[in-house]
Amino acid sequence: MQAGLIVLCLAYVLSQFFRAFLAVLAVDLGEDIGATPEDLAFASGLWFLVFAAMQIPVGWALDRVGPRQSSAVLLMIGGAGGAALFAMASTPFHVSLAMALIGVGCSPVLMASYFIFAREYPPAKFATLAAVMLGVGSVGNLVASYPTALAVEWIGWRGTLTGLAVISAIIAIAIWATVRDPEKVVTEHKGSLLDLLKQPALWTILPLMLVAYVPSAALRGLWIGPYLRDVFDLNITQIGQATLVMGAAMITGTFAYGPLDRLLQTRKWVIFGGNALSVLALVLLCLWIQNAVWISIALAAVIGFTGASFPVIMAHGRAFIPPHLVGRGVTLLNLFGIGGVGIAQFATGRIHAATVDISPTAPYTAIFGFFAVALAIGCLIYLFSRDSLD
Repeated sequence: MQAGLIVLCLAYVLSQFFRAFLAVLAVDLGEDIGATPEDLAFASGLWFLVFAAMQIPVGWALDRVGPRQSSAVLLMIGGAGGAALFAMASTPFHVSLAMALIGVGCSPVLMASYFIFAREYPPAKFATLAAVMLGVGSVGNLVASYPTALAVEWIGWRGTLTGLAVISAIIAIAIWATVRDPEKVVTEHKGSLLDLLKQPALWTILPLMLVAYVPSAALRGLWIGPYLRDVFDLNITQIGQATLVMGAAMITGTFAYGPLDRLLQTRKWVIFGGNALSVLALVLLCLWIQNAVWISIALAAVIGFTGASFPVIMAHGRAFIPPHLVGRGVTLLNLFGIGGVGIAQFATGRIHAATVDISPTAPYTAIFGFFAVALAIGCLIYLFSRDSLD
């Protein structure tokens, strides 16, 4: 099982990479194939929405087929195939199509790990194990920053994507060879997604799950690149360095959140406190939109750190999911978490297009303000949730 989890973690490194690398490629894709920030926002949003939509069939597959086949087959077809298509792209449409396919390939990877944690390990350890997987896998965030900028300078973005297609195929084969499916739960209880939606406790958690990951994922995945280029005139190498800082903060935040629920004996207030701080950082970024580049990068790092509550929210929701619906339960939570980013990327692409002619800072003030308002609403609803450490 350990070998399989290590390989799944490598696959999750790829997943994190693919959701974040467009920020670094923005300049080159604009010059080579005419991709605008709105085009890339659409492509990024499509990755997240396809990824989210796949959570329903992935949840069924985890419960019925198991994590081994689900992950290996989809990563081979979607991850390797999508990266190969991206390498051959000649229009922004090709990029969007490739990102959608990559979203399919990445969709089962993290949930396969969480499924194994939920079936094979004590419930009290779920948040910590989930955070470790998320934190280690988030190395992909770092690789998608300065190292990717260097790779693009050395071998071009097409060569970089070709290499990623080969790596994706190798990891898919390794998943098939090493992952062991947990024993299936034998029960007379039948259940479906509708049974999960009838759980009142989940409805105060799902709205925050929808928006909590949005600011850090959307900013790191795309908007930090155009923002630093348009407002502070940074080049691709400098943007790569800035995204490296934010990516490191996101990883640090994930590891910091992991054990806090057990240390403080509360999940609810750990989650609420971190996301409230994220709202504050977003408001400050709006107010200080062009004060100094180091302030903006520092606030982006704070947003990345405080926005890493995903595994603890997942653990909070997991506490209210019956054992025979674990696969569909964790993927439902993930659908909200990832789907929220996809919706936000579509929305922010339109916000950028509507405000780009006003001033260099207007689009980014509006986008970051949108993130702050959405997250604040999610936090307010979450105040009515029931705490749990089960």
